[in-house]
Amino acid sequence: MMKEQIISMAKQARKAAHGMLALSTQSKNRVLHNMALALEEKRDFIQKENEKDLVAGREKGLAAAMLDRLTLSDKVMQSMMNGLREVAALPDPVGEISDMVKRPSGIMVGRMRIPLGVIGMIYESRPNVTVDAAALCLKAGNAIVLRGGSEAIHSNLALAKVLQQALAEENIDPAAIQVIPVTDREAVNIMLTLEEEIDLIIPRGGEGLIRFVAENSRIPVLKHYKGVCHAFVDASADPAMATAIVMNSKTQRPGVCNALETLIVHVDIAEKFLPLVGKDLAAAGVEVRGCSETKAILPEVTAAVEDDWGKEFLELILAVKVVENLDAAMDHIVKYGSQHTETIITESYTNSQRFLREVDSSSVMVNASTRFSDGGEYGLGAEIGISTTKLHAYGPMGLKELTTKKFIVYGDGQIRS
Repeated sequence: MMKEQIISMAKQARKAAHGMLALSTQSKNRVLHNMALALEEKRDFIQKENEKDLVAGREKGLAAAMLDRLTLSDKVMQSMMNGLREVAALPDPVGEISDMVKRPSGIMVGRMRIPLGVIGMIYESRPNVTVDAAALCLKAGNAIVLRGGSEAIHSNLALAKVLQQALAEENIDPAAIQVIPVTDREAVNIMLTLEEEIDLIIPRGGEGLIRFVAENSRIPVLKHYKGVCHAFVDASADPAMATAIVMNSKTQRPGVCNALETLIVHVDIAEKFLPLVGKDLAAAGVEVRGCSETKAILPEVTAAVEDDWGKEFLELILAVKVVENLDAAMDHIVKYGSQHTETIITESYTNSQRFLREVDSSSVMVNASTRFSDGGEYGLGAEIGISTTKLHAYGPMGLKELTTKKFIVYGDGQIRS
């Protein structure tokens, strides 16, 4: 029964996606604004359903941080409404034509940006993701089938109901936004087999969830397993700037994927820089796990072990490595990085350009905090996730990453000889 239900939902999503190809930008924007109004009007209903999840979560003994992510407070509700309006204000990528050239045959060949089709989203805990993902997919002309965590089932279904009503009022097929209404984990397995109906799977959550999806899906998966972000303090770095960047990268929000996890320091600046940053890190409650060279300068820090390199701590812990030169720093990133975000702090133009060119991560920075690795900060308006795969997106994914391009050809009677 569950299998038939999910297959039916996916087929309905495919039909809805086909209908959305004809939607105008004005129609999509209007429904996004109406969705924001609907969230306001149905706030009490949504928050009552959210409370059911919170009660169940407390009974299960969910951690305070998880309950916080689960709560649809007035502030979170307002953020979702603002997000819908912000997506409406973004340029519509669908239908954009580029690369138009005339061929020797006389035909004109170009490329038109089009929706991907049906997106399958598998995610945990945060019910606001339901609205964020639905908004981006709608603006990009895609249908979306959402499978949230069991801990947020009432919240997600309530949000989907409100969004679907707004679609129906605009004469858009409500099946363009659907939440799978069962909490059984088998629902994920079924969803991952529907390659005829779903074009792309985007998992958001812990590394375990993402690896499970990647290993079991018949459908292409856009993913990142973890964010092991590095900062390299070059010999020419300004110590004050480097300290500020490291502190912001590590301590502003240590539990997110673009927080700094490993600090790499050039040996020529280590004796000057490490005491400065070490003092601030200690004051902020950060546990430093250092290599032998780091411990020689900061004897009070914990000795790093092999497992500390390449680890996503997601808390106030920082691994610190002293290296001989830029090449050693980049070698360390290649060996232990996760292709998420790396930054160099340097006054050397040559080294900055080498770092940008040679470091293979989805975001590479010069003299900036890793915390800027975010769709909103990059001007995408919002993001549906971050991809550290390269097909077909790399880095934060916004509207354009939810589309692809097809070739279009204009002729006036040409035939191929």
